[in-house]
Amino acid sequence: MKDGLGEESIDRMARSLKKVYPAFPEKDFRKMALDGLNPLELKDRTKHLIAVLHRVMPDNFEKTADLFVQMKPHWDPGDPDDNLRSFAAWPIIDYIAAYGLGHPEVSLKTLKEITALFSAEFAIRPFIIHHFDLTFQTLERWTADPDEQVRRLVSEGTRPRLPWGCRLPQFIENPAPVFQLLEKLKDDPSETVRRSVANNLNDISKDHPEQVIQTCRRWKRGAGKNREWIIRHAARSLVKNGHPEIFGLLGHTENPALDIQSLEVSPAAIQLGEAVTFRFTLTSRSARPQSVVIDYAIHHVKANGRTAPKVFKFRTLEIGAHQTVELSRQHRIKPVTTRTYYPGRHAVEILINGKTYGQVPFTLSLT
Repeated sequence: MKDGLGEESIDRMARSLKKVYPAFPEKDFRKMALDGLNPLELKDRTKHLIAVLHRVMPDNFEKTADLFVQMKPHWDPGDPDDNLRSFAAWPIIDYIAAYGLGHPEVSLKTLKEITALFSAEFAIRPFIIHHFDLTFQTLERWTADPDEQVRRLVSEGTRPRLPWGCRLPQFIENPAPVFQLLEKLKDDPSETVRRSVANNLNDISKDHPEQVIQTCRRWKRGAGKNREWIIRHAARSLVKNGHPEIFGLLGHTENPALDIQSLEVSPAAIQLGEAVTFRFTLTSRSARPQSVVIDYAIHHVKANGRTAPKVFKFRTLEIGAHQTVELSRQHRIKPVTTRTYYPGRHAVEILINGKTYGQVPFTLSLT
């Protein structure tokens, strides 16, 4: 992904800035921007280019911010087939966070104007931390802005645990202000905004599951299909973690009456790169149909010899009255960059509506 901030994006920045700032030193900017860029990863490239911009833009922050706003209609959007083309605007937007904290009013107005170039979701977070009252009042106004990218910024910028962004400790501790903003966006006409609302709720659920469940339960009253989608998407971590209250809220059977038989895993021993197959029989003890969410967890051996589960989706099942079904799934234990495998006794665990229905061990060797 770091190639999204490479030579081509640097050229686009230079061309766009030159159109509104005739004194912009294109050649010097390109030379300084490329110097030492190649070994840097994505976020370090962003920081490097922010520092280079600071060397070539006016010393007066308000003038620089105004130039960034003027540049918006002249922005070179890049190749439409390049999925990373929007990254070119990342250093320009985050420049505001790096050098604009002393000018919060100007900075917030600037972020509102240029967020459509990439998204100011990272840049606005320092203002939430250091200028909360002003920023929150601004975000409240933005919930009614005609630009969906500005409304999305309200939700995405306030996510307590936004990936790649600095965390917002005050919202991790007390998400009440975030709920206040999301309440105004829950029926937003934009799918982009609604998806952000769901992601924000999913973030909050990791620290305050009960508050998210209460919010979803309240939102469910009179909900249309779009709000129903938000609730389902917001609940994904609660479902994965087996929070018991969430399954009934999503329309599944609370406390299903089920028996599981003949749970087995084969082969009993595999090498890294091979697969295990687990199978079992599920029988309903109810005289009524039941809706259940079936997941499974692989208990991986850790460096200390203990095991820790990772949950995977299996299927959602409508099982009839006193019906018996046979289920199976193959799972390959393959090398991935995000996990270190250790040999030893692993296990497959079956989870139904978040509750365990048994587990069976298998052995993993690395050679």
